[in-house]
Amino acid sequence: MMRSTSHGLPAEAREKLLARMRQTSRTPASAPAPQRYDISFETLPGYEDLQMMRAAGSALGLENPFFRAHDGCAGAVTSIAGKEVMNFASYDYLGLNAHPDVRRAAQQAIERFGTTVSASRLVAGERPFHRGLETRLAGVYRTEDALVFVSGHAANVTTIGSLLGPADTIFHDALIHNSIVVGAELAGARRRSFPHNDLDELERILATERPATGRALIVVEGLYSMDGDVPDLARLIALKERFGAWLMVDEAHALGVLGATGQGIAEHLGIDPSEVDIWMGTLSKSLASCGGYIAGRQPLIDWLRAKAPGFVYSVGLSPPAAAAALAALDAMETEPARIARLQSNSRHFLRAAEAAGLSTGHAAGHAIVPIMVGDSLKAVMMAERLLDRQINVLPIIPPAVPHKSARLRFFITAGHSAEQLDEAVRVVAEELDACTGIIATLGIDVQDDDDRAPMPERMRGVWS
Repeated sequence: MMRSTSHGLPAEAREKLLARMRQTSRTPASAPAPQRYDISFETLPGYEDLQMMRAAGSALGLENPFFRAHDGCAGAVTSIAGKEVMNFASYDYLGLNAHPDVRRAAQQAIERFGTTVSASRLVAGERPFHRGLETRLAGVYRTEDALVFVSGHAANVTTIGSLLGPADTIFHDALIHNSIVVGAELAGARRRSFPHNDLDELERILATERPATGRALIVVEGLYSMDGDVPDLARLIALKERFGAWLMVDEAHALGVLGATGQGIAEHLGIDPSEVDIWMGTLSKSLASCGGYIAGRQPLIDWLRAKAPGFVYSVGLSPPAAAAALAALDAMETEPARIARLQSNSRHFLRAAEAAGLSTGHAAGHAIVPIMVGDSLKAVMMAERLLDRQINVLPIIPPAVPHKSARLRFFITAGHSAEQLDEAVRVVAEELDACTGIIATLGIDVQDDDDRAPMPERMRGVWS
């Protein structure tokens, strides 16, 4: 007869159960195999294409034309790898980066305020020069106020991302800068693009797709950074009033370039700038500094100052950057000959290029003149050969521009001489013929862009 325990189990059965439990504890059940994740950076979209382009360039003996280091201040002439070259790759349109007053202002600001304000302006970074610069910029556009940011790209992203939401719609030129597209994506707004400078199509889209509710924003550039042309601002103002939309104009490349006194597209076209709702621009081009700004009515600026994350949560503009921009504005006002010389040089280069049979796309003779090459390989090859001949100019290739529209983008400045401009055109024409012949001799097919998908909108204008 089996002995029972106080728990009702016979002693023998209890011992067997305990033995089984001890055995189980010594031999745990095998765990399922862990999930394997491929988190290598090589899996990022486009990385394989990047490697293929590098390999192709290496096979042809071509160096990477980007990220070349300049040995000093880059103006109409610069030094790369110890060699002096004519420079057509600078946004320093008025040559103010080397202006003694601009440099002195930056140095004096460092002496008084240091190199940084060390905090967001909301917290502890406010300094007198911030409001001084904003007041001056508001005066340029005859607006009630302005707000400066530490980055032009961030100014666009945070402004559009803050002002609009999913119930709103953004209508923009197809060749608009990357920062506009990224801002629209951040906002979550519906986005519609229209063909470059085709305002008939914009009107059609507004008539059919401007929603009855929600806000609408039309965004264009005052001077297009890849093509060197301008929009019809008067008609844009009429359209925005007819369809109840805000109009935003990105003046990054227009300030200092367009207009008799360099005050941008409104002055250039004889339009009251107060008719535009939002003016945006950068400090890094004609103003020889770094940063961005928004100018407009007081409620807009007040709202951005309190709500835009790119301003509220970002450090304030540094003392030397603000001081340099203020001094550059002074120089624009007191030295109008710089603006006149820039405009004369721009027209001279465009006429010379056209006379040499070079294709200049949509360029209108306003500081930015693309020499259209077509395929990326030829553009990169030409840039390298031109550097060997003491001319520094950068190739612009997809996805920064549409496929089959690779180009050499020439930035003309007030510092260039007529002789430099003529020499550059002559050499470019020679090298275009030479590179066309080399590619034909190698038997390389440069028409493969036909089979590629259209360029993603968010990549357009990626190099400002």
